[in-house]
Amino acid sequence: MASTLVVSSPKVKYTDEYIEASYDYSNTIVNRLSDGTLEVEPQVTSLKIRTERRVPRLGVMLVGWGGNNGSTLTAALEANRRRLVWRTRTGQQEANWFGSITQSSTVLLGTDQNGQDAYVPMNQIVPMVNPDDIVIDGWDISSMNLGDAMQRAKVLDVALQDQVYKQLCLLKPRPAIYDPDFIAANQSDRADNLIPGTRFEQYQQVRQDIRDFRHATGVEEVIVLWTANTERFSEVAQGLNTTAEELERSLKANRSEISPSTIFAMASIAEGCTYINGSPQNTFVPGLLELADRHGVFIAGDDFKSGQTKLKSVLVDFLVGAGIKPVSIVSYNHLGNNDGFNLSAPQQFRSKEISKSNVVDDMVRSNSLLYADKEHPDHTVVIKYVPYVGDSKRALDEYTSQIMMGGHNTLVIHNTCEDSLLAAPLILDLVVLAELCSRIKVKRNEANAQFVPFRSVLSLLSYLCKAPLVPKNTPVINSLFRQRAAIENLLRACVALPPNSHMALEHR
Repeated sequence: MASTLVVSSPKVKYTDEYIEASYDYSNTIVNRLSDGTLEVEPQVTSLKIRTERRVPRLGVMLVGWGGNNGSTLTAALEANRRRLVWRTRTGQQEANWFGSITQSSTVLLGTDQNGQDAYVPMNQIVPMVNPDDIVIDGWDISSMNLGDAMQRAKVLDVALQDQVYKQLCLLKPRPAIYDPDFIAANQSDRADNLIPGTRFEQYQQVRQDIRDFRHATGVEEVIVLWTANTERFSEVAQGLNTTAEELERSLKANRSEISPSTIFAMASIAEGCTYINGSPQNTFVPGLLELADRHGVFIAGDDFKSGQTKLKSVLVDFLVGAGIKPVSIVSYNHLGNNDGFNLSAPQQFRSKEISKSNVVDDMVRSNSLLYADKEHPDHTVVIKYVPYVGDSKRALDEYTSQIMMGGHNTLVIHNTCEDSLLAAPLILDLVVLAELCSRIKVKRNEANAQFVPFRSVLSLLSYLCKAPLVPKNTPVINSLFRQRAAIENLLRACVALPPNSHMALEHR
């Protein structure tokens, strides 16, 4: 989608190939002195940010394509591409991308000539992939075509399903890697579409699948995204996967602790494809992080942040920021889709529990007035499989906080939502923003400096992930406000606009 925003400034230059911005990046260095004094030093670094304007033809390959998320996203791409309309009990419904920040949210630009706030759609600040142009493919352990998979998922209105069914029936997942040791035993009935052989042979087949997809469709860039079942955690051990060499040796030796998701990630990296992990397992073992860095390939994850956890990252941020002390957070989930079925097994639930439980850590650490060293709220997460509710997840949260003079405040929130209708636009945002990051390069504004890409771990995508993957020695940010601001302000920086401070001094 072509950008419709043009910044009039000597600090930004538009050419046929690039948007090049001169940008002063301000940050603050804090020295903690032995007497408790905080010595603060503001710093400004002069940068050049270059964004390639040409958007490549993007291919997206989903692992778990035939699941609820994959079939829902595929149907949504078809429906939006054809601008479909269908009848519901309450009237006509048009295809849309509600829930996607790139397609359905706006960014504050500044004030107009009348002194009013002026906003622009996020996808018009710099050129981004148009969802209508995405080519989709993928793998699944079930051989069911996408039309029947959509019907099996029971997510979308029947009137919409009927309009896209024939087109989706033409799409069939490629065989996938199945290891019953990593997912729940209850998934075995689905497993009729499998890549045979050793782990290394499976890795080679995934690489071939990516090459075949590129050749058959002519896509210029491929992003691989895991939206398959949650796996149990893999063991991390010396000699197994702590370095890239260990991981490659273990793959060739067919070591049992090399998970399917890690094999898919290794194959994607070898083919130069960004890999995004949408489930909570520890796909990105240390050796894989090293492998991605060595190949200069982007990776991101872990676990989609779509509903309950996203709300938690907002609410705890609000409470702690208001000087209120959360002391107990209890979350219950009732889920009836196949994700819930898989999570009913203890090892798979443990992976999800870890990703959900760490979401408040950075906000707790931010306020030493409320929390003493190592103090943390009691935080419990419960997930129960309830077949009747299907994809319409029920989430119940209780937040108990200490307030002034020993008082207490309890918030109880009940949330019902179609899980996959939150996840599908989030998957879209992940691939759109990941692709954009591949076209942005930065250098210091000084002699002999070279433009360089972002680091291999795309921490910018943390807004969309429960357990954000970040580069080594980088703080993990879970606060949704800070994560969103990072995306907005990077986009502004690409066109030489300063960060939004919201000081509004002109109106004070």
